[in-house]
Amino acid sequence: MVFSSLIFIFLYLPVVLLIYYIFPAKWRNLWLFIVNLIFYGWGEPVYVFLMLASIAMNYAAGLAVGRLREVSQNKSKAALAVCIVLNIALLGFFKYYDLFAETLSLLPGVSIAPLGLALPIGISFYTFQCMSYPIDVYRGDARPQRNFVSFGTYVALFPQLIAGPIVRYKDIDDQLRSRVCDVEKFSSGVRRFVIGLGKKVLIANNIGLLWDIYSASPALTTLGAWLGISAFTLQIYFDFSGYSDMAIGLGRMLGFEFAENFSYPYLSRSVTEFWRRWHISLGSWFRDYVYIPLGGNRCGRARQLVNILVVWTLTGFWHGANWTFLLWGLYYALLLIIEKAFLLRRLECAPVLGHIYTLLAAVFGWVLFQLDSLPEAAAYCGAMLGFGSGTACADDIFYLRSYAVTFIVAIAAATPLGSRIFAKLPPRVKSAAAPVLTALVLLLSTAYLVDATYNPFLYFRF
Repeated sequence: MVFSSLIFIFLYLPVVLLIYYIFPAKWRNLWLFIVNLIFYGWGEPVYVFLMLASIAMNYAAGLAVGRLREVSQNKSKAALAVCIVLNIALLGFFKYYDLFAETLSLLPGVSIAPLGLALPIGISFYTFQCMSYPIDVYRGDARPQRNFVSFGTYVALFPQLIAGPIVRYKDIDDQLRSRVCDVEKFSSGVRRFVIGLGKKVLIANNIGLLWDIYSASPALTTLGAWLGISAFTLQIYFDFSGYSDMAIGLGRMLGFEFAENFSYPYLSRSVTEFWRRWHISLGSWFRDYVYIPLGGNRCGRARQLVNILVVWTLTGFWHGANWTFLLWGLYYALLLIIEKAFLLRRLECAPVLGHIYTLLAAVFGWVLFQLDSLPEAAAYCGAMLGFGSGTACADDIFYLRSYAVTFIVAIAAATPLGSRIFAKLPPRVKSAAAPVLTALVLLLSTAYLVDATYNPFLYFRF
């Protein structure tokens, strides 16, 4: 089940909210736990048992780590290490077994049959959330959760279950025990959800059609290649940031506050800044649980650069079971190492050039990210650089004209222009305009969903 579906918006969500607010506070976590499992099992019921196993394992690990921490630091660390290994093994088996089996089978005399298992939806996200819990307990940043239902609610909480933002246990511990659910918070949640829905349905879905056309084209021109990847650059931003907005809005409707996951990344003037603004929850997870424990920037420049390489190799693999993702991670590791070594200060002195460089880096990076093989990615990049089937063709001009307005709207919406204009309105106008605009976006999004067959969600593959 996806947020941008009629059954979720007009059936699942209203029923969940109605019963949630009818129940007394002490029963709300139990209700959420039940409906979380229904939400997750809607498409693949069998993998609900995998999630429950992950919840049970990490729940027990948190209790063990907390108890042993009071007795022996070494025993507590050993229990944590076992938990982390089991989490990674679970993720690795379901996500990467076939990739390694197919790769090793290329060696002479080696034959390992792939299992062809369907990837459990959201396993990368909820595995990282699970791992944050025993780590936080070990560090003393969170109390062991003794209520299984409350912990299960945290892991399987439907607003952020499928695609984040990655919510760390220590940030939500107090909210699981007690949270405020007032009219103002609920209203802001509705507005935020509808904004995200509009970004996903009205912008990402529409401009994504252009990427589908050019990614399947057997003969790319230079203009066509740039039109296609520019469309994907905007599609993935509005698709993922729209989903994050919807998750944050849903959280507020239930009384939770989730951290922001995007901050206008395409305004960045360096790749370093870009990754502070894009998928913030993932970047902060790797920073706090991998980069800093490895030594961060405290052990000299050479060690810092090695740590960046390690983090981005893992980031690439986290995103998907394909060698193009590893190359994508190494691509960004190289850019970040170059920036840390000497480029960052120069970019700060030339912000316009820095902005152009960052956009180009992101665009070429998305080619590696989205295409399934290195030859495909190389051919697409070659077309972008002028080694395709000419400069332009009649179809390119047609699509450029057809999508010109969509591009203009999407580019403007990828900046804080709209929010700044709205913020300058008189308070009375804002209070009147907000519900009208919310209703209008919901109406347009609903009309689109009623009539549309194209409604992908890009991060379901992770």
